[in-house]
Amino acid sequence: MSMTRLLIVADDLSGAADCAIAFAAAGLRTAVSLTTAQAMPHAEVIAVDTDTRRMSPADAARCTGAALQMYGAPACRLYKKIDSTLRGNWATEVAGLQPLAGLAIVAPAYPATGRTVCDGGVFVRGVPLEETETWQLEHAEGSADLATMLESAGLTTAPLTVAALRGDRQALRETIGAMMRGGMQALVVDAQTDADLRALAEATASLDGPFFWVGSGGLARELALVSGQSAPAPDQNAAPSQMHRQDGAVLILVGSLSAVSEQQCAMLRERAGIAEFVVPPALLRDGERHPEWPAWQARVAAHLGERTDLLLRIGRDEAFNPAEGAHLSKVLAALVAPSFAHLSGLIATGGETARAMLSAAGIASLQLLSEIEPGVAVARPHGREHLTIVTKAGAFGSAHALYGAYLHLRSATDSARGGPELSSPAATSAPSTACSTSPRNSAKTL
Repeated sequence: MSMTRLLIVADDLSGAADCAIAFAAAGLRTAVSLTTAQAMPHAEVIAVDTDTRRMSPADAARCTGAALQMYGAPACRLYKKIDSTLRGNWATEVAGLQPLAGLAIVAPAYPATGRTVCDGGVFVRGVPLEETETWQLEHAEGSADLATMLESAGLTTAPLTVAALRGDRQALRETIGAMMRGGMQALVVDAQTDADLRALAEATASLDGPFFWVGSGGLARELALVSGQSAPAPDQNAAPSQMHRQDGAVLILVGSLSAVSEQQCAMLRERAGIAEFVVPPALLRDGERHPEWPAWQARVAAHLGERTDLLLRIGRDEAFNPAEGAHLSKVLAALVAPSFAHLSGLIATGGETARAMLSAAGIASLQLLSEIEPGVAVARPHGREHLTIVTKAGAFGSAHALYGAYLHLRSATDSARGGPELSSPAATSAPSTACSTSPRNSAKTL
């Protein structure tokens, strides 16, 4: 990749980490920042969490632009990280960046986690995004068509098909270059497999001219693989005791209410046998004003103070509204904050939850270390060598993801299975048939 630095701008913390971790594995000095006002001169790849997912579209676009102005440089390429299920203000943010950075190459597919794009529509393990729990929980209404969302934000779009990605590589480069030179603002990329994304990465990594990538962790890992770095990926089983102090507690903090997270918590409880506290949403809505707040805080403090591992998660009630997620996560972090010093390991599920906890603990940046499975990143806070942090998006990962992360932190092995199952069953290597059966096939092709 013809760049000395890469700037990744993400709208939540777990997304920033899962997008940037591939570059750390490729041997680049990689850091995640929770602020747009912190200089990080020694990092070759910087992932900035703008925390804009719940902002108004206008504020989100402004904060995203501020991140580019703070960290961008003439020799720095831009990667706008978006959620693979299109949550947040991603289209408005891309529209705000486009006049500054050029053609937006939009490829949110992440085959390793079951996310693919066909005829401009996102599919989750073969199911149209509009029909999934994630979309219905966050949106309920509205189109999940990539071109429609970008055009609603004011951008002109053109499609790039799977056939184009699987054809002649030079022709692909010429097609993208022509779109860029012709003033097209956004290119919507279909992708079904890792190989499709690899073709896109190889065609654009050394492409000259004004453009930027827009994608999830899927395209990012393919760009890292073609970046020219020769350093091997970290060995997940190599001397874990050297990177994690064993005398503190491991806290698994779950703010996501997705069905995926529920399955992951169930396996963790079953196999690790650790205690679980489910915090009532009513307690978190009221915070310190709630009459049971002191008792809950004392309960958490007593448990972690004894260096006992704990699964702590947000419950759900009939009054739950997805829009209150950020507030509940912030108050959950406040519940834990007085006991944070007892931790040697933190596993945080959900970007809002991870950010809230790190902010409450005064942690502003992370050094990325390794990846346990796609979307599950291991990091260490700058200046806190005793603490290891794992972040994971709420709807990501295999059923084994939380348990695998716990084993990694505890340097344990799963004797019942002969070792941690750290690969995603959703990894895709063969072409999918989703496009051949999709009702979206009427879309234009390049």
